[in-house]
Amino acid sequence: MIKSFRHAGLEHYYHTDSKAGIHPEHATKLRRQLTLLDTSTSPKDMNVPGWHLYALEGKLRGHWSVRVSGNWRMTFRFEDEDAVLVDYQDYH
Repeated sequence: MIKSFRHAGLEHYYHTDSKAGIHPEHATKLRRQLTLLDTSTSPKDMNVPGWHLYALEGKLRGHWSVRVSGNWRMTFRFEDEDAVLVDYQDYH
């Protein structure tokens, strides 16, 4: 279950479907990713072909990333079986 967000626009989209805080062209894929993340119990559940699940390093060690589009990623970490600190960011 998703327990917390870092990105306010992504959280608003998750709860209301308002695209105001995200790139509208990412909405469909983000909805699929958020839906799966909400039912996931570990990062490996997000290992969907084309999403490029990746374990982050450095300051974000313990966080995971999936590709949304181009440089845009959705990142998250797990505490027990819950997703936390879900973020939406341009990596490069």
